[in-house]
Amino acid sequence: MSLVHWILILNLWILKANSLQAGSRVVLREIGHNIVGGSDPKDYAVELNATNFDAVLKDTPATYAIVEFFAHWCPACRNYKHHYENVAKLFNGPNAVHPGIVLMTRVDCALKINSKLCDKFSVSHYPMLFWGPPTKFFAGWSSNQAKSKLRVIDDGRTAERLLNWINKQIGSSYGLEDEKFENEHLSSNISDPGQIARAVYDVEEATATAFDIILEHKMIKSETRAPLIKFLQLLVAHHPSRRCRKGSAEVLVNFDDLCPLDMWSSDKHDVDTSNMIGVLRNFHICGKDVPRGYWMFCRGSKNDTRGFSCGLWVLMHSLSVRIEDGESQTAFTSICDFIHNFFICQECRQHFYEMCSSVKGPFTKARDFALWLWSAHNEVNERLMKEEASLKTGDPKFPKIIWPPKQLCPSCHHSRGPKDKGGGQIDWKRDEVFKFLISYYGNTLVSLYKEKGLLVGDGTTVILEDSSTNAVVVPVGAALAIALASCAFGALACYWRSQQKNRKPRRSWS
Repeated sequence: MSLVHWILILNLWILKANSLQAGSRVVLREIGHNIVGGSDPKDYAVELNATNFDAVLKDTPATYAIVEFFAHWCPACRNYKHHYENVAKLFNGPNAVHPGIVLMTRVDCALKINSKLCDKFSVSHYPMLFWGPPTKFFAGWSSNQAKSKLRVIDDGRTAERLLNWINKQIGSSYGLEDEKFENEHLSSNISDPGQIARAVYDVEEATATAFDIILEHKMIKSETRAPLIKFLQLLVAHHPSRRCRKGSAEVLVNFDDLCPLDMWSSDKHDVDTSNMIGVLRNFHICGKDVPRGYWMFCRGSKNDTRGFSCGLWVLMHSLSVRIEDGESQTAFTSICDFIHNFFICQECRQHFYEMCSSVKGPFTKARDFALWLWSAHNEVNERLMKEEASLKTGDPKFPKIIWPPKQLCPSCHHSRGPKDKGGGQIDWKRDEVFKFLISYYGNTLVSLYKEKGLLVGDGTTVILEDSSTNAVVVPVGAALAIALASCAFGALACYWRSQQKNRKPRRSWS
C-alpha cells in the first residue's frame, strides 16, 4: 500500500477520533447542564420587550413590579441571572410561594427592538433594576424622584440581598427557602371581606379556562350551541371584568358566522368543527394572555384543590348579584344549562342539574335567584364536607364550611344553640345574607380594578346598562327597560361585527 493511502487512512482515523471526542463532550455538557442548578431549569422572570411591556404591566394582578434591564452578551448579567431567578420563583408562575405580590420581569437591551425602551429608563449599566407599582412603569423613569414612584434597586447584587431589599419595602419577612404553597392568607380569607377583591383575577382565569375546556374537548355541538350563546350573553352583560365582557362580545357577534345552525347537517361537519375551533382559539375571551397562571383568592394549599372550581363559583355568584329582576329566570337557566352541558366533572354536573331541576317555579326577583345559588353552594359544601372527611381528600387549610361564617357576616346569623351544626339548622337572616352577597360579590370584587384604574369612572354600571341578554322572557313591567338595553347591546354588537369583518382577512383557519 502506498504512502499516500496510509496518510489518507491516518487522517480518517484522526477525524473520527476527534468527532467521537467532541460528541462525548456534548453528552457530558448536556448531562452537566441538567445537573447544575437543579432539576428545573425553567425561567421564572417574565421576558418583556417593547411590544408587550405596557400590556403585561397593565394586566398583572401584582401590587409591585421589578424590571431588570440587562444585555445577553454581558458576563455579569449571565452570572446574575441565577440570583434573580431564585427570587423570581417565589413570586412568579403557577407554583409561586407568594403570588400576586411582585411581578419580576427582564428586558434585554441588546436587542434592537428594545433600544428606545431602555433609553426611556436611562439605563446606564447592566444589570439595572427598577422597582415600583406596575402602572407607574408606563411613563419611564426620571432621576427626579419627587415626580416618580419608581426606584432603582441599589442593593440587589445577590438573591439574599435582593430579597432583603424587597422585604424592607413591603414590610415582609420572606425567605429563599420558603416552602411551596405556604398560604399566609388563610385566616384573612375567612375573616377579611376585602380579600375577595383578589378574586377578580381568578374569575377571569376561570372564564378563560372554561372556554379552553369547551374548545379542547370539542363540546360545541348542535344541542349545546344555544346554551353556550345564552351564557355568553350573560357574560357580555354582567361579567365583573370589563375585558371578559369585551372578549365575550367579540365571540358572540362572530358566533353565527363561525358556528351556523346548519353546520352539523353537512357531510363535512367534522372539518367545519375543527375549523371553527381553530378560529375560536384566536379569540381571547378575557383579553390576551398575561403572566398570571396562578390562583390568588382561590389558591389551595395543594395543587389539586380549589382553583378552577372555586373561581367558577365566584363567577356564578358575581353574575347573580348583577342581574335585574327581569333577567333572573334567564340567568338561572343559563347557568344551569352551562354547568349541565360544559362542566366536565360528571358527578358534580349531575348534582347541580338535580338542584336546578328541584326548583318549582320561575324566578321573578334577582334576590331570590342570588339566594338560591347561595343556598345551592352551601348544599354542595355540606355534601362534600362529609365525603372529604371520610376520604381525606379535602384541603386541610381550606376545609369546606357553611358560608358565610360569622367572621364575615355577623348580621347574617341569628343566635344558634350549641347543637346547631349543619347548614340547614342555621337560622339565617336572609335579607342580611342578600345584602352581604351584593357587597361581597359586587362592589368589593371589582375594587382592585377601580384602584388600578382599569375601570373609567363607574364604567361597570355603564356597561351593565349598555347590554342585556337577548331572548329574555321577562315580566311586562321590565320589558321596556330590557328592550332599551337590548337596543344598546345591538349597537355594541354591530360595532364589534364591523371591527371583526375588517380583521377577518388577516385570520387564518387552523
